[in-house]
Amino acid sequence: MPLPVIDPAHYEAQLAAKLARYSADFAEFALPEPTVFRSAPLHYRLRAEFRLWHHDGRIDYAMFDSADPRQPILIDSFPAAAEPIAGLMPRLRDAIQASEALRRKIFQVEFLATLSGECLVSLVYHRPLDEAWEAAARALAAALGIQVIGRSRKQKIVLERDWVQEALVVDGQRLRYQQFEGSFTQPNAGVNQHMLSWARAQARGLGGDLLELYCGNGNFTVALAPLFDRVLATEMSKTSVRAAHTNLADNDIGNVTMVRMASEEISDALAGGREYRRMQGVDLAGYRFSTLFVDPPRAGLDDGTIALAKRFDSILYISCNPETLRANVAALAATHRIAAAAAFDQFPYTHHLECGLLLQRR
Repeated sequence: MPLPVIDPAHYEAQLAAKLARYSADFAEFALPEPTVFRSAPLHYRLRAEFRLWHHDGRIDYAMFDSADPRQPILIDSFPAAAEPIAGLMPRLRDAIQASEALRRKIFQVEFLATLSGECLVSLVYHRPLDEAWEAAARALAAALGIQVIGRSRKQKIVLERDWVQEALVVDGQRLRYQQFEGSFTQPNAGVNQHMLSWARAQARGLGGDLLELYCGNGNFTVALAPLFDRVLATEMSKTSVRAAHTNLADNDIGNVTMVRMASEEISDALAGGREYRRMQGVDLAGYRFSTLFVDPPRAGLDDGTIALAKRFDSILYISCNPETLRANVAALAATHRIAAAAAFDQFPYTHHLECGLLLQRR
């Protein structure tokens, strides 16, 4: 995909084109008018990564266009980056440039920031990292007031910690999230707050118990759990499960049971399949599930999960890929109708559109 042109003058027209495509693609399913949640037109990304390009005795941030992937595009600034990252970028580059220990064979830098301004920076190298690098990195972290991680092949050096502490305001409540380096988090926190609020609005009044698949670090779990009697949440990533446990505790959420299982496995278990060691101590028969919540990867739901979804009265579906969402809605059309729809512009100036649907049993 070509590099996006980030120009607020074009924002509304580009969003309108995405919304028109969304409505057209789902017209046969009687899509209700979507509630639209816009992004800030600038400084919206709290995650970013860049190559560091060595040339003429200096280094610069670089990106690559898929139309010419061998030719770097050197950049001085990145207006999509949140203010903490945008302000840090030139200072970090200059500090690395001035230090042989930090500059030698560095090829990538990754940023993770929070709305409060906290920043974690990963410096990635084509060489082993030694004591000289660590001493220089500690001086860098202190000078810039950031967390620093060094990475090279089979090596990770964490100077202080490898996570940041985010706080989101949703329906007047302050929700706390520990977000780990290298683990998935929603990059557009402003839009994420809208996603959480919309999901809560759809879930309010459904009652009963909730099954959540692909729960990640508990982004939606923390927001939705107070609206249900009990929640069974599943996730495969060990790092995300660890963060989710911390986030549930930090937000005083006590009605969630977490299991580290794939969606295919939990679907099989609920269908009466084989016994799973990770489900020991979980009384599946005791749950009274009213609602399924899914926020799957781009591939969407597999056939087993579709079969499981058909058993639920309500399905809350957040999708990062309208194409696979459409296929999943088609597979559920005989049993469920679309009761509510939303569009979340997580990625302005690209063709990507995050979608939300509430499906209810016919």
